[in-house]
Amino acid sequence: MTRTVTVLAVIGGVVLVGVAATAVVLGVRSTTESRDDESFQNSLASFYETPDDAPAPGELVRVEPISDLDVPGGTAYRMLYGTNAPDGAAAVSSGMLIVPDAPAPPGGRPVLAWAHGTLGFGDECTPSRRYRPTLDDLDFGSWLPSVMDRGWVVAATDYTGIGTAGDPYYLIAKSEARDVIDSVRAARNYPEAEASSTYVTFGHSQGGHASMSAAMYADLAPELRLVGAAAAAPAALLGPLFTEQYDQFVAWGIGPSVAVSWPVVYPDLPLDGVLSSSAMSRYADLGQGCITQELGKLLLERAEGQQFFASDPMTNPQWVAAVADQTIDVNRIGVPTFVVQSLSDVIVLPNTTALLSDEFCAAPSPTYDMSWLGQTTHQDTAKVGGLLAVDWIQDRFDGASAPNSCAHPLPIAPADPGQ
Repeated sequence: MTRTVTVLAVIGGVVLVGVAATAVVLGVRSTTESRDDESFQNSLASFYETPDDAPAPGELVRVEPISDLDVPGGTAYRMLYGTNAPDGAAAVSSGMLIVPDAPAPPGGRPVLAWAHGTLGFGDECTPSRRYRPTLDDLDFGSWLPSVMDRGWVVAATDYTGIGTAGDPYYLIAKSEARDVIDSVRAARNYPEAEASSTYVTFGHSQGGHASMSAAMYADLAPELRLVGAAAAAPAALLGPLFTEQYDQFVAWGIGPSVAVSWPVVYPDLPLDGVLSSSAMSRYADLGQGCITQELGKLLLERAEGQQFFASDPMTNPQWVAAVADQTIDVNRIGVPTFVVQSLSDVIVLPNTTALLSDEFCAAPSPTYDMSWLGQTTHQDTAKVGGLLAVDWIQDRFDGASAPNSCAHPLPIAPADPGQ
């Protein structure tokens, strides 16, 4: 697939284009539409309220149809369910539950647990709280009809603290894992879903990190059976990504989310001196918003040459330790894994995914399959490569032997593992 796009950067599925096209990308709305969106968010506020009694992991607190989202062959719901923060404290997450209309097979429907990419922490950018959503608005919209035809349930977490009260935990592996795994439990607790205990994880960008994190921590739910993990452009090896991207424009997209959420887990993690003075004054505001709404400000930073990080955070020992904690450890993934990556990606750099491939293939018993795309943006990797992943997932649900691409040469040199 070939497409021509004027791109500065793509962040977790959001395209940053030339200043002249900013209004188009931002989807500038009329005052009336903005008021309607605000009114819509207010109307949903009670649904997303945390209950007084802490729900158990995977316990469904509330569920209701998403009337504005038309899913061919299925019905979409928003849900609120119990999970845990990284320290084990009770928390809630919201998400979407999408159920095929056709009757369930004997034994129930398998579950695809989807994890989205970086969007920001604002309520209005939360997938299940999207105003007037369409399939085109969703990373998984291009292949969702195929999934409905195959009879799978989709459980799509919003992640803890995004759209709900409480702290968000961006790229915090155990929190993301719990959000994903507990979304499968929540699907099983919705009788109409008729969900089985068998599931596969799949995610894009940050969600690729979440998908693999869920595989690392699959033993948190011994009653479930994980049979595979798939990822599109996964932010898996964080050290090389930080080192190669800290002084690039993309850092303004991912940096605020890290700066807001990581000090919650690492209270002594230094920001002053690691972030630039411009970032120090603005990261909290940017992180709590939505990337789509901040593009104009970010493009201005680009024009003025402002960096988010003052220096490579991987030169700071505390940052190195935190990054090591949250980087995907392929040796802890005990299920077949599939990754799709574009060689044109300027966000999750392909050489870091090549290094990830090397690490998987060096594992004692690798079951790893890799698909490389050509002229595809980061934003479109999950859309273009999604059907490849869906076919691979079908084989996992069918119990077929998993393919292994480790004998194939890499199309690009891996990143420096010492970064």
